[in-house]
Amino acid sequence: MAVKHELENSLLLDDDGRTRRTGTLWSCIAHIITAVIGSGVLSLAWSGAQLGWIAGPVAVLCFAIVTYVSVVLLSDCYRYPDPVTGTRNSSYMDAVRVNLGKTQTCLCGLFQYLFMYRICTAYVITTSTSMSHYLTTLHNAPCEYVDTPYMLIFGAVQIVTSQISDFHSIEWLSVLAAIMSFAYSLIGFGLGLATVIENGMIKGSITGAPAATRAKKLWLVFEALGDIACAYPYALILLEIQDTLKSPPPENKTMKKASMIALFLTTLFYLFCGCFVYAAFGNNTPGNLLTGLGFYEPYWLIDFANACIVLHLVGGYQLFSQPVFTFVERWSSKKFPNSGFLNNFYSIKLPLLPSFHINIFRICFRTAYVVSTTVIATVFPYFNQVLGLLGALNFWPLAIYFPVEMYFVQNKIEAWTRKWVVLRTFSFVCFLVSIVGLIGSIEGIVSAKSM
Repeated sequence: MAVKHELENSLLLDDDGRTRRTGTLWSCIAHIITAVIGSGVLSLAWSGAQLGWIAGPVAVLCFAIVTYVSVVLLSDCYRYPDPVTGTRNSSYMDAVRVNLGKTQTCLCGLFQYLFMYRICTAYVITTSTSMSHYLTTLHNAPCEYVDTPYMLIFGAVQIVTSQISDFHSIEWLSVLAAIMSFAYSLIGFGLGLATVIENGMIKGSITGAPAATRAKKLWLVFEALGDIACAYPYALILLEIQDTLKSPPPENKTMKKASMIALFLTTLFYLFCGCFVYAAFGNNTPGNLLTGLGFYEPYWLIDFANACIVLHLVGGYQLFSQPVFTFVERWSSKKFPNSGFLNNFYSIKLPLLPSFHINIFRICFRTAYVVSTTVIATVFPYFNQVLGLLGALNFWPLAIYFPVEMYFVQNKIEAWTRKWVVLRTFSFVCFLVSIVGLIGSIEGIVSAKSM
């Protein structure tokens, strides 16, 4: 029998009528680490190899600093007009709407949800590569397995996990994913260090890996910058994470503290993994530090690391897809409030399991979403190029432009004041970095597709 439910009626509510928030500093750190340490960390050694020993680490540190500046600006936009006592904005688009208006909101939504969709596609590619590598080493095969079947398996798993109701219900998945991300990052660091000791020398150079022509070297440098930008992708879901935090203390203070801790830890891991793998392999550094030509022994440790990647990306996929699900389902419910297909929930009771509610539209939409990301991943399975493209497209508009513009509005910063000039210059420089990363990544995809 169909029973029409408002999801909030089955949950405890805050005093403002919304779902009660139970998030803490530590759950916030887990969400951030799950979002940040994704497939981006696997390509950092290759990015460092293109940039060289000085520019590579400096680029990672610069992107970390830029990300934290973005966090500081954006976390104060969670409430409006006052960052502590104002009305809550539960999503990035809500904050843009109250600060910048409808036109900017539409533009923000286009960038945000398309990026989330693309990063889910990248996670399908990364997972299939790890699963393929696992079987190659397990069976000592002379050639690698085809990735497509493993994309389909990962898609099937995501169809099931995508039925988790909302962002508030995936805290346990983020904690598991964060543990897995530290595990495979530590393994990558350890293998790099062991290889450096075995070689008895530090490979690499100041200028990075050589290329056939100067133009090709330039494209690779541009692509490397895009890859590093993709290593810090969580600005677009920052407010969704912040909306899980209980208050007091003020949510913006908790978010800034959690971001400082998480970014410090992730940047430390990035530098350790990237630098030691580059030191181990120099110009031959693989595009994916665990599945390229670099590490094949010890087999069991590489297989365990790839298993950790798969488990981490199961959680990472949900972290970036749940905001899309929430937006589409809420919009559809408001647009068609009398539709039983959209709003009716059915109570299901299975043996040995607690009862739960299902919604036909949720099942259909979320399944179609997962299927579409899986299909696109099979068509464009280019790991480094896809990451660079994602980083370049997301970096400036979502991590820089909108936070800066909202900061101007909320704090009533007048034109041509010192703070206005500094932030405008900051935004313009980041815009140029996004452009060069985008150019390099598009050239890389075109080159890979034509090979």
